[in-house]
Amino acid sequence: MNAARLLLPALRWNADGGFEGYRQTIEQGLELGVGGFILFNGDAEAVRALTSELHRRSRHPLLVASDLERGAGQQFRGATPLPPAAAIGSLGEPESSERAGELTAREARALGVNWIYAPVADVDMEPENPIIGSRAFGTQPEGVAAHVAAWVRGCTRGGALSCAKHFPGHGRTRGDSHIERPCVEVGREELEQDLLPFRRSVEAGVSSLMTAHVCYPALDPTGAPATLSRPILTTLLRDEMGFGGLVVTDALIMEGMTAGITEVEGAVLAMGAGCDVLLYPDDMEGVIRGVEAAVDEGRLPRERVEEALARIARAAAQVAGPPSGEVGLDEDRRWSLDTARRSMRVIRGAPALPSGPVRLIEVEDDLGGPWPPYPRVAFPAALRDAGVEISDEGTPLVVVYSDVRAWKGRPGISPAAQEQVRAAVEANPDATVLLFSLPRLAAELPTARNLLAAWGGEGIMQQAAVAWLTGTSGGMVGLYSGLDR
Repeated sequence: MNAARLLLPALRWNADGGFEGYRQTIEQGLELGVGGFILFNGDAEAVRALTSELHRRSRHPLLVASDLERGAGQQFRGATPLPPAAAIGSLGEPESSERAGELTAREARALGVNWIYAPVADVDMEPENPIIGSRAFGTQPEGVAAHVAAWVRGCTRGGALSCAKHFPGHGRTRGDSHIERPCVEVGREELEQDLLPFRRSVEAGVSSLMTAHVCYPALDPTGAPATLSRPILTTLLRDEMGFGGLVVTDALIMEGMTAGITEVEGAVLAMGAGCDVLLYPDDMEGVIRGVEAAVDEGRLPRERVEEALARIARAAAQVAGPPSGEVGLDEDRRWSLDTARRSMRVIRGAPALPSGPVRLIEVEDDLGGPWPPYPRVAFPAALRDAGVEISDEGTPLVVVYSDVRAWKGRPGISPAAQEQVRAAVEANPDATVLLFSLPRLAAELPTARNLLAAWGGEGIMQQAAVAWLTGTSGGMVGLYSGLDR
């Protein structure tokens, strides 16, 4: 029994040293024999070089994963970024979600990534939810289920493993499981709405599911989060829903997982509950020793670990192989930009690009947390590319960045940002206000007469907003600037 293969540690690229800052993790992981790695950020060529090394040096086929909810370009510069799921879902075209899944998988495999942590199968049911929002395909279970199933089919055709998340549903919470352990207090009958997209994903052949660090008393009266709950992961998911693929924890470093327990204790409990893969451990050797000790002491059945290892081996063998293919093809980028442009929503009045020079009034509402927000360069760059002059003496255009972000800890637009918009509109009553967030947040900007919503602040959405305002394709300027970090 090689318990190390249960682990997927994280590797993060940075501009100063690429992935070399994680060289110790790479060497330690390969020596221990981990099941794979999860990658964050990087230039396409740097990612190819890394994954080629990992696949070549590993003693067994590796699972190389990444959070690619918004396409391979979400993480990897040079690949194609996609609009957030809510933007695609708003079009009511499951075929677009299917194409998104296929494109994401094809580009991921071209970079040596073979396991995609998408699609988000949560339903955006709670307006006060601080972490799901635009990551979900929509607010209606049936519609979300159709898009999730389509995305899974596309991903399978593209040759990568898919992962519906966050089981059994994170869409009702009012807390962010990165920083706390939320609870969903509704009954089992209501939770069937949350479960529907996951059921449809299983029917569509989803490769894996990721657990939620959220408790559901109607499913497990002990109050254990789904990641640590045998009634949820074994009784419900395995026995009732008949799912036989991989179950992966959400990151072990999140507060929703570690609240009141250590990482090692959580890892053992997660394995006993029915998880197969332990994602993003902070202490690889400690987790390995903890799992092995639990087996030796009879607290964790050996057959449970062997079952998980067998699933990991089967999945890795299915997608084994080095990088192959291309990323960032013009046809794919044009389709993504056009899809994003079509998702723009006029909320109020007649939003329009001012004639003559434009003065950008930028309202930043996304600061805080361990990672910076999306770069704000794509919007002004695309304006200039479209021939628009940006000047301090120009006609005001108010731009509001207020995304749904991990560790932000709140939904909605902050009072300070609302006041900035109010003051800007009071001084310029006819100014167009461009909201890079969910359209429903328009209610928090009541004085904006001319309001356009763009679903999120990713680089592709910044560029799509220019394409909509100018009535053009917007070129390709800034297309790859919206990287998660």
